[in-house]
Amino acid sequence: MNFHLLEEAALNAWPAVHQMLYDGWVLRFANGYTKRANSINPLYAGVLDLYEKIDYCEKIYTAQNLLPIFRLIAPFVPPGLDVMLAARGYDRMDPTTVMTLDLRAWQEKAASTNEVRVLPLNDWLSLYTQMSGAALQNEALHREILKAILAPRLMAVLHHQGQPVSCGLGVLQGGYLGLFDIFTAANSRRQGFAAELVSAMLLWAQRQGVSQAYLQVMENNRPARQLYTKLGFERVYDYWYRVPQTGPAQ
Repeated sequence: MNFHLLEEAALNAWPAVHQMLYDGWVLRFANGYTKRANSINPLYAGVLDLYEKIDYCEKIYTAQNLLPIFRLIAPFVPPGLDVMLAARGYDRMDPTTVMTLDLRAWQEKAASTNEVRVLPLNDWLSLYTQMSGAALQNEALHREILKAILAPRLMAVLHHQGQPVSCGLGVLQGGYLGLFDIFTAANSRRQGFAAELVSAMLLWAQRQGVSQAYLQVMENNRPARQLYTKLGFERVYDYWYRVPQTGPAQ
């Protein structure tokens, strides 16, 4: 598996409002909504001095009234960068695991007994906001990110006895299906609905000829990690964020 292609698919699946390339790093800006869409992502080897690059990133993010948040992806972290950021007062936050599933060998364990509907963006987003408890003031920014997805997307909702109980977003790029925003309503958890929804989304992708599914799950989200492991996902690498303690480092 090519980790660069997987990361590129994941970045495209959750697009920033603005994005620029800087000596092998991808700088993303989305008015502060989610760290992923407002982060510095070192993806490829560069030629510039790391101190020079950190200084540049701090200045450009500060000019946008954003924190210079670094997303450090284990296979691609430039030697010494993590130590440099720690020395400059950046805290390590939100360690996350990237998991993948080979859809060529995957088999659905049990057919869904509930209805899975594909909804338009606004209808799906409204349900997601309700289920996840996301702040209403962030809904407009979330909508802009979803609208900016250029790849084919699947906005799925599982209904049980006519009521929406679980929702998820799938994004296709090449042979990859990315799974995002998987949430189950608070009063419907621990009943297998998330597994049922994800299985239906995987089956849909498999029928499209997709060979790999991937997702990103925080290390401290043990129930989600257990769910995805049970479905057949396996850890392939990790990433974490470095966030300045009290604003832009000097």
